[in-house]
Amino acid sequence: MLYHLLYPLHEYFFAFNVFKYISFRAVGASITALFIVFLIGPKIICTLQQHQIGEVIRSTGPISHQKKQGTPTMGGIIVLIAIIFPTVLWAKLDDTYTILILLATIWMGGIGFLDDYLKVVKKYPKGLIAKYKMLGQISLSLLIGFILYFFPESESLKTTISIPFVANGTLNLYAWMYIPLVVFVITGTSNAVNLTDGLDGLATGLVAIAILTFGGIAYATGRFDFADYLNIIYLPGTGELTVFALAMAGACIGFLWFNAYPAKVFLGDTGSLAMGAALGTLAVLLKKEILLFLIGGIFVAESISVMIQVVYYRYTKKKYGEGKRFFKMAPIHHHFELKGWHESQVVIRFWIIGILLTLLSLTTFKVQ
Repeated sequence: MLYHLLYPLHEYFFAFNVFKYISFRAVGASITALFIVFLIGPKIICTLQQHQIGEVIRSTGPISHQKKQGTPTMGGIIVLIAIIFPTVLWAKLDDTYTILILLATIWMGGIGFLDDYLKVVKKYPKGLIAKYKMLGQISLSLLIGFILYFFPESESLKTTISIPFVANGTLNLYAWMYIPLVVFVITGTSNAVNLTDGLDGLATGLVAIAILTFGGIAYATGRFDFADYLNIIYLPGTGELTVFALAMAGACIGFLWFNAYPAKVFLGDTGSLAMGAALGTLAVLLKKEILLFLIGGIFVAESISVMIQVVYYRYTKKKYGEGKRFFKMAPIHHHFELKGWHESQVVIRFWIIGILLTLLSLTTFKVQ
């Protein structure tokens, strides 16, 4: 919005020329997001407390979590406002990539809000039925996949994905392969972040690390000189995603003020589903679907741990008549809790692993 309103004035006063620069607007979006979280966070938390919109803790979980019973949830509302408003304020609103990333965030934020509302307010134990939640995720993914395929910014690159560790490494997919990949990445990432959101600050911190990384990738991908030097795909217009990424990073870092142990508020599905969908969509838009599996390695591990637990339990039940657990509890962050790690230890150590994976992912560009 500010770009469209103020940049044209640079013809009359040169200082308005700064609105042309993505770096300036991205930093502005990040600071704005932080300010919004600190401004509205306490008020929304207080409102959630007054209406007794609190988390319901399962009795099957770690005993230490029982003290969190009733902690306000649906804090994702804070994050969503702090992502959407700064992006609208600082990004180019006529940019296709900006529109798509906002669509993904708002869409899944709405589905997450409905799930939380049914679970916490209406007291439906399971919230939104899983098949309806999945339907919403797949519908969003298909919509984005079809838009990217039938209305591409670059016809020659519409079904191309990047291959890490290979100079100018790309792979062109058929439509019947590309669109299912988009569905898998966006839906999978949304669910993976949702599964990771089980400890105070865990998902929020990991998303902040990942989204900052993708912000840097978006900036490089949108500049021909940087893309050429790094031997990566050049996608004009994707630089605007840097504004969104830094707004989201600012929102996550600000939210950690309230979400860090001991948390005063939880993300809820409102935040985790939206943030996961945004992260997955960002990877798709930047053609970095494969790299997402490295940058978001913790999210992948969390999801795989649940799959292993379910498969192993069913296998042992069928073979021995009694189901056994591969992990003490899944997702895997609970496994380490039950092994004696304090919640804060699990969170900080997973953050460290997330940072190491991010650094490893950045080395792929130098290798290329």
